[in-house]
Amino acid sequence: MFSVQPTNLPGVMVVSTIWHGDDRGSFSETYQHERFVQAGIDVSFIQDNHASSRRAGTLRGLHFQKPPAAQSKLVRVTRGAIFDVAVDIRPGSPTYGRWAGFTLSADNRLQLFIPAGFAHGYLTLEDQSDVLYKVDAPYDPATEGGVLWNDPAIGIAWPDLGAPPVIAPRDAALPRLGDLPPIEDWRR
Repeated sequence: MFSVQPTNLPGVMVVSTIWHGDDRGSFSETYQHERFVQAGIDVSFIQDNHASSRRAGTLRGLHFQKPPAAQSKLVRVTRGAIFDVAVDIRPGSPTYGRWAGFTLSADNRLQLFIPAGFAHGYLTLEDQSDVLYKVDAPYDPATEGGVLWNDPAIGIAWPDLGAPPVIAPRDAALPRLGDLPPIEDWRR
């Protein structure tokens, strides 16, 4: 069993699963397609990804794929902790340019569902953080895109870890939201 909580961004949802424990450890069903559909998350995931970051302060994103390979994601942390962010990049959306951020950790075991049409990124809050995420479309380099992580027009309040984030040169060079060419149709 699990519960789904809406956020301030329509379609972005926090998923909390029930964990059963005893002296051996714990168990949870973290994904079951029909139950997710009943909760309003009606996507068919086709691929699992695993990202591992050695250091706290590692920033990945903000990434997305454009149609026809736009991706929805279900993100969770199996070791460490992250500050996970979704940004609405759908032109014409009433929440265009707004962001929502959540702490996901191995301890709180929360998951974040991010539908297609949102840029996604995260900052590791602990050393040795492992992030697992499901996607509903394969990676396609021809459709990849991104938005600058610190675009002032978005204004993400990233946690201050006392040092600048560790970021890939490619991510540091992403365009600002206002410089993206319009993507009109996020449906596949």
